[in-house]
Parts: sequence; C-alpha cells; structure tokens
Amino acid sequence: MSANTRPRSIHGLRTYKQRGERFAMVTVYDALTAAILDEAGIPVLLVGDSLGMVVMGHPTTVPVTMDDMVHHTAAVRRGAPAALVVADMPFGSFQTDMTTAKRNATRLLKEGGATAVKIEGGGPMVDLVADLVRIGIPVMGHLGLTPQSVNQFGGFRVQGRSDEDAARITDDIVALEQAGAFTVVLEGVPSGVGRRATEAVDIPTIGIGAGPDTDGQVLVLPDLLGLTDGPLPRFVKAYVDGRSMIRDAVKAFQSEVAAGEYPGPEHRY
Repeated sequence: MSANTRPRSIHGLRTYKQRGERFAMVTVYDALTAAILDEAGIPVLLVGDSLGMVVMGHPTTVPVTMDDMVHHTAAVRRGAPAALVVADMPFGSFQTDMTTAKRNATRLLKEGGATAVKIEGGGPMVDLVADLVRIGIPVMGHLGLTPQSVNQFGGFRVQGRSDEDAARITDDIVALEQAGAFTVVLEGVPSGVGRRATEAVDIPTIGIGAGPDTDGQVLVLPDLLGLTDGPLPRFVKAYVDGRSMIRDAVKAFQSEVAAGEYPGPEHRY
C-alpha cells in the first residue's frame, strides 16, 4: 500500500480486516528509523517498552519509566509527523489507579504526540480501557504473553496452551473490543489460539508469535534487521544480517583511518 493511501487514523485499520488485507506494524524507538519506516509505508509504528531491553540493556521491560516512553515517543513522532504512532504504557503507569492511568496516557498523547496507547492485559484492565476510550484516548490491547508480567509468568513463556487459558484469551479479546479497543496485539500464543481470537472479534488483531491467521504482524526493528545478538524467540525473522553489515562498515572505516586513506581529497574542505 502506498504511503499516501495507508491509514492515518485508528479507523483505517479496520478496513484492512474488512478487506482481508494483512498489514505490518514495526516497533521503533527514534526519529531516524521512524522516518525510514514511514517512507516505506508501514501503517503503524509502535513505540514499545521493549526499548528497555533493546535500547537500554535491561533484562526485561519492567524498569522502563513514563519519562522514557514520552521521550522516545516524541522522537518517533518528530521522525514521522503524520504517522499512526502507538505508545506502550509502561509497567506501573496504569495498574495502580484510574486517575494515574489517565494522567499517564494523556502525557503520551500531549507530550509524546502518540495517536494511541497500548495497554497489556485483559480482565481488570478492561474497565480502564473503556474509561480511556470514553475520554478520547484510543487504546490498543495486548493479550497472551504480556512482557510486563514476566515475573508472574516465571519467564517469557508461551501462553494459552491449556483449554482454560485459551478460552480466557478469547473472552478477554471480546471484552476489550466491547470496551472500545481498536485493535489487540496477540503475543506468544499457539497458532490455533491466535486464529480463534481473531475470528471472535471485528477489530483487527496483530500477532507476534501468534501464528499466521492474525490480521497483522509486528516485529521489533532491530530483530527484523538482524541486529540482535544471542538466542531469539522462534517467531523472529531477520530479513538482513545487519549486525555483520555494521561491523564490516566500521572495520572498513577503522582500516582506512589507520592507513591514512580517510579522509580522501573528496572529503576535505
């Protein structure tokens, strides 16, 4: 889909589902890469709290603060001024009370320039989603493997394997739709659970490790570019070997500096 026809509001995403067109969302953290993704026509840019692990070097997303999220969301917005930008609500920013959650969600729209916020969890979070939507804050849901609950799960484990857990995910996505969520991320669930949840609602679903039957798919940009080191989740696909490309480039720079080849005549004032 061309850059001038892709959706610029949350309502455009439902059109994809109605037409049976799958779409991509990419997680991004800075202005430079946001601009590139926007030029490429990616419909949704997600500023994920995964920045805690990918950018800041934490072992989980739990340490990420509201100030971190506002800072990176604003950077992405500056890089892609007209894009549909969704910002994660970090751990502790919405679980305590409604007043705090509303204040923090408002910050992401007012200070960060986000189009919408993403909230992890179903069950008790459904009322919060409804309250945010009522005051004009669009919400993307997130079910299945919710990384902010990693300590409760005992690690990054696939969710929804039992019939009971699978049924709860389906019930939660229906409840989130009724609360006004415009889409829901399904992470780390068996393919059959992803399919059933997607079929249960009219709003689009976005999968990450949820099989091929969700309406969209999302990957973290450094994973997609092959920049991430170490063991990766099964669902990750690197489309280039970016780590080697960068390493080779900086080694070439280092070699030319040592040999006196850089800067050459064309690089001098």
